[in-house]
Amino acid sequence: MKLKLSYLLLCFSLALFFDKAYAQTTLGIFDGQSDVGSVKPAGTASYDPALQQYKISGSGQNIWTNHDNFHFVWKRMKGDFILTTNAAFIGKGVEMHRKMGWMVRTSLDSDSKHVNAVVHGDGLTSLQFRRSTGAITEEIKSKLTSADIIQLERKGNTYIMSVARNGDTFVTEQIDSLDLGDEVYVGLFVCSHNPNVTESALFHNVRIVVPANGENGYQQHIGSAIHILNIETQNSRIIYQSPESLQAPNWTKDGKYLIYNSNGLLYKYDLATNTPAVLNTGVATNNNNDHVLSFDGKMLAISNSEKDGSIGYTLPSKGGDAKRMNKIGPSYMHGWSPDGKYLVFCGDRNNEYDIYRIPSAGGEEVRLTAAPGLDDGPEYTPDGKYIYFCSVRSGLMQVWRMKPDGSEQMQITNDDYDNWFPHISPDGKWIVFITFNKNEVSPGDHPFYRHVYLRLMPISGGPAKVIAYLYGGQGTINTPSWSPDSKHIAFVSNSKLLFPVYPIAK
Repeated sequence: MKLKLSYLLLCFSLALFFDKAYAQTTLGIFDGQSDVGSVKPAGTASYDPALQQYKISGSGQNIWTNHDNFHFVWKRMKGDFILTTNAAFIGKGVEMHRKMGWMVRTSLDSDSKHVNAVVHGDGLTSLQFRRSTGAITEEIKSKLTSADIIQLERKGNTYIMSVARNGDTFVTEQIDSLDLGDEVYVGLFVCSHNPNVTESALFHNVRIVVPANGENGYQQHIGSAIHILNIETQNSRIIYQSPESLQAPNWTKDGKYLIYNSNGLLYKYDLATNTPAVLNTGVATNNNNDHVLSFDGKMLAISNSEKDGSIGYTLPSKGGDAKRMNKIGPSYMHGWSPDGKYLVFCGDRNNEYDIYRIPSAGGEEVRLTAAPGLDDGPEYTPDGKYIYFCSVRSGLMQVWRMKPDGSEQMQITNDDYDNWFPHISPDGKWIVFITFNKNEVSPGDHPFYRHVYLRLMPISGGPAKVIAYLYGGQGTINTPSWSPDSKHIAFVSNSKLLFPVYPIAK
């Protein structure tokens, strides 16, 4: 009898293990899926691991009044979190009030307390919530309709919905004092608003982030993920995750590797095998995230933190002995001239940060900017005609450009955000840069662990559009991160919560 009982317990444990493993395989970052309430036909969900996308189908009468009926793909979570996705209905649909979005619920009961950030079939975008079990659902309508990007953030008992159309910045609504309990069900949902009909939606760039909780990113790090973003589709895939701080991926000239820094070392990440290896940087073993490859891919300029501040070095891109470039610091390397003869860097001289040029073969530095305030992130265009950089001289951090000799300095962006680190695509057509909300940072700072955008604009001029909505900042794209064919961007995001569905750093 004891043997039989032990056998049954073993079978039960194995079943739980394989159920969880199967759920992780079929549902990506989520733990399970459920029809909530009286739902017929049953809902379904599938996960495409190659694209890291989810297709969810659901029926159900509604998510409204004092009870709900819908299909839910969920994960159990505690504490604060940020939920973000791109979302779109599949097909024309039957009901104008079909619904999709993010939901947080106390339970899987039909009358559970909940909050959801929802887009309806007719475009209505709203924050809906039930304050107590069985209570009538309330709603805050967004000024924006037909949102493509949906974000729902929890800060204690405050829930913040941020929504946007593709390419635009967020519009925000929030509800305070909504107590759903600490442990909740978090996930994506679809409701057809018709019990006899099934509607479907596609979700990509699905991210569940556990933010920093008072950690100062300059001193104490949380986990990191490296993404590859397709510029045309704006779908990004997480290719690598680590509980350590990963920063500033460079893309090698042959397109086979990324070079990033972590804990003072540089790593060469093999895109074919999804494995990193330490890159030999000689005496420079305290590297920061200011490192850049030469245009021909043969050389690497790095910035090594030393007692006198950061000092620039050069070495072969395959690794080797590092040659010191700067006599004094702090000096942060950012760009090579296309002919390989010069390096440009941000240098602090007499408590003033400016852009400098120095011969790559060694020699004296030349100051290129002299405006009061921080100038940073210099980078040559592929044709060598301009150096792009960022500067606070007009109030906020904005993108500027100048001739290689420092003449004709001109402001390129002029908006109500802080814009950092412009990177020119290898084909010379586009600029990508990282944008901070001015209410979250001072103009001269680009800290870790903030809500940021990656934005793209034509180098010939024109409006900038958002191509990624993420939690990151320092280390996200400090260095040139374009693929050689100008079709992809590599970048870093941050979260305390790391999932087993992507390669994990050992």
